[in-house]
Amino acid sequence: MRKMNLVVIGYGGMGGWHAQHALNSDVVNLRGVYDILPERNALAESRGIHAYASYEDVLADEQVDLITVAIPNDVHESVCVRALEAGKHVICEKPVTLDCASLQRMCAAADKAGRIFSVHQNRRWDVDYLAIKQLAESGEIGEVIRIESRIHGSRGIPSDWRGLKAYGGGMLYDWGIHLIDQVMQIITAPVVSVDCRFDHITNDEVDDGFRLDMTFADGKSAYVEVGTYNFIAMPRLYMRAKDGSALISDWREKCQVVKCNYWHESDVLPVQTAAGLTKTMAPRDDITTTTYTLERPASDVHEYYRNFVKAMAGEEQPLVTHTQMMRVLRVIEVAFESAEKNQVIACNV
Repeated sequence: MRKMNLVVIGYGGMGGWHAQHALNSDVVNLRGVYDILPERNALAESRGIHAYASYEDVLADEQVDLITVAIPNDVHESVCVRALEAGKHVICEKPVTLDCASLQRMCAAADKAGRIFSVHQNRRWDVDYLAIKQLAESGEIGEVIRIESRIHGSRGIPSDWRGLKAYGGGMLYDWGIHLIDQVMQIITAPVVSVDCRFDHITNDEVDDGFRLDMTFADGKSAYVEVGTYNFIAMPRLYMRAKDGSALISDWREKCQVVKCNYWHESDVLPVQTAAGLTKTMAPRDDITTTTYTLERPASDVHEYYRNFVKAMAGEEQPLVTHTQMMRVLRVIEVAFESAEKNQVIACNV
């Protein structure tokens, strides 16, 4: 299979990331970039990367097979739809757009054009998430009961478009879209209720953090939290299952697992605490449990592009589907409603 010719629209942070990875890709050839800011095009040219004079020139180039869109969220729809209508396959940075009605129009344009369209959910290749996902799917510690997923920082919301509502700023769109997608890859049942609360510590216009509870139709639950004013970070991932628990304290750390081998309550002795005795919270011993760590899974984010190119050739199905994109964005819509009304919202997503 020949390499597919790629153009990256937007040569900022993520656009530069896509372009750099394309230069080392085994499935795409970076044909060029385009940015509305002349200085960014000049920067690309200084690095030996062709910069198109206009978006129209990109669309008119018959050698372009694939366009990756890495621009502010509020203009994703118009740019992606034009590319699809021009016969290009399209990868869009997250969030793919700001509401489900917009996403529906984008998916319809892709279907009409017969082109592959997907969102760049690159966090599916995070090794911390993969460790928890693989453990859940293995059944090693039984059926999942609850997953808690957190990202904590202490620098507030960035002072660029991410802090502006008009551009789709805020942490629910920025990081939430990743963490919700990860959870919904592990717990696949329909989401039946959402309870979300926002932080406005450093920014009054958009959320600079949020706390989100999701309940699923099969009784499982998930908690997703993003904080930008946390000077002590809580664990990155925690999973409770029927036969044990798993913890990843930091994305750089291995997954810690405690597996319950058998219940064995008959000889539990009360524990002396500062203010009295407790039998309920008496610690486990190494007879009834096994404690171990999991090696960090192998991961290669290039697999996203490899899959996408094979999908273009009809050899594979896209890893990130229209249905998955729509479900995640719908949960985010419900989360905004929950935060606005300050109540739990029933749904069927």
